[in-house]
Amino acid sequence: MNYEGINNESEGKHMSKTPEKKSKIATMAEGELHPHVLIFPLPLQGPVNATFKLAELLSLSGISVTFLLTDHIHGRLNRHTNLQSRLRQYPGFRIKTISDGLPADHPREGNRYMELFDSLKAKTRPLFKEMLCAYEDSPPGPVTCIISDGILDFTGDVADEVGVPIFFIRTYSPTCLWIFFCLPKLVQSGELPFHGDDDLDEAVKGVPGMETFLRRRDLPEFCRSGDITDPKFKLYAAEGKGLLNSRSRGLILNTFEELDGSILAEIRNVCPNLYTVGPLHAALRTKLKSSETTPFPSSSSNSLWPEDRSCLAWLDKQPRKSVIYVSFGSIATLTKHQLMEFWHGLVNSEQRFLWVFRREPLAVKDSPTEIPADLEESTKERGFIVGWAPQEEVLAHPAMGGFVTHCGWNSTIESVSEGVPMVSWPYFLDQQVNSRFVEAVYNVGLDMKDTCDRVIIEKMVRDLMVEKKDELLQRAEEMAGMARRSLVEGGSSFCNFQRLVNDIKKSSSSRVHYP
Repeated sequence: MNYEGINNESEGKHMSKTPEKKSKIATMAEGELHPHVLIFPLPLQGPVNATFKLAELLSLSGISVTFLLTDHIHGRLNRHTNLQSRLRQYPGFRIKTISDGLPADHPREGNRYMELFDSLKAKTRPLFKEMLCAYEDSPPGPVTCIISDGILDFTGDVADEVGVPIFFIRTYSPTCLWIFFCLPKLVQSGELPFHGDDDLDEAVKGVPGMETFLRRRDLPEFCRSGDITDPKFKLYAAEGKGLLNSRSRGLILNTFEELDGSILAEIRNVCPNLYTVGPLHAALRTKLKSSETTPFPSSSSNSLWPEDRSCLAWLDKQPRKSVIYVSFGSIATLTKHQLMEFWHGLVNSEQRFLWVFRREPLAVKDSPTEIPADLEESTKERGFIVGWAPQEEVLAHPAMGGFVTHCGWNSTIESVSEGVPMVSWPYFLDQQVNSRFVEAVYNVGLDMKDTCDRVIIEKMVRDLMVEKKDELLQRAEEMAGMARRSLVEGGSSFCNFQRLVNDIKKSSSSRVHYP
């Protein structure tokens, strides 16, 4: 475990508390401790990206922040972002690292991401408790509050053991969270399990608030296995139970009331204290622009891949709303067949496109060694391909007219807040239901799940960029306006964030038990 920006003499200290020491700390805990929140995100690209922005917002609000990263994630962030210069903008913001227990060459994603959960629970848990105890005697002082990803349920157990208040954050969509809450009910009613070769268009009636539009194909991909003993199913089916049984002070979500109000109302029936503080990327941008003491950064990227910023210069040369951005996120993998179908579909649509095509081995299975001459020539004429892009800046660019996306929640809410319509091609987890909401509820895009055919891709892209462009853009711009209004003073997300800050500060007076 390491500190950044902290005297290393404090590393690893864990002094037993004498009665005098314990009494002194307890006295401070009655109202004198400075708010110090330790934030532990799920160590994957999407959760780290969103949670880091929350950490920055809290730091700008006068709260000391320790941001806990696994060694693996920290190393990648250091290589590919301006992490050090950004940290200098935030007094009291520290990064600490912890082992995830996996070997250095483990991919930690794709089909093996479940191994990460098992290792964190078995090997990281005791290190996490040791670290919390060490802070009692080292800078910046006792942790007065924890914010942890809700799927890391062991953090709630440790928080209970050491007497530190905890809030959970979930960085996937509230719509998917609500489905997870309802999984036991779906099993009880007989709607689960089913198999992937069953009728996927059959309606799912057991998720309140979604009865009129949810289908089997819109449930997370592991629901199609027909096996409710599958480790993924068991992990996420326990989500609601874990949140309800913990002593969590509340649940933080990266959304805004005007976007997901009907589903948030359902979640509040079982988890009343929600803090809807999104879109987090836009909230941070708004806060930094209004700050008199913190300079607005050129980039607030939290990327685990090197970003190719040359695409921004290419976008500068394109007409307004003329380019479709194509990116399937940090985890999705394509087969050679899927790659070629998308490539042909994009070229045949005759639209300008910016395509993020990850270069690492997991990005494409059986990658083609030769690209057909017609595709290569058409791409030079109308397209631009990069290994990774500064997505927030891309989506905010005036040339951006549409987004072909895996519909991960960060991508979805970033696109909504920038007024960019979507074609959704989901891969796993929350992406299936997100893509349904994009088309059937938000009305800002088209759902293309469960198909990968060049003719359909061409039609979907043309519908987005030509045939249905005006109506989709109008609706997308309306939603973007709602997002902006939620972040200004008096807006729903602005008020919820202020309430979160106040509750975190109050938690500094509630530490009454120490190990």
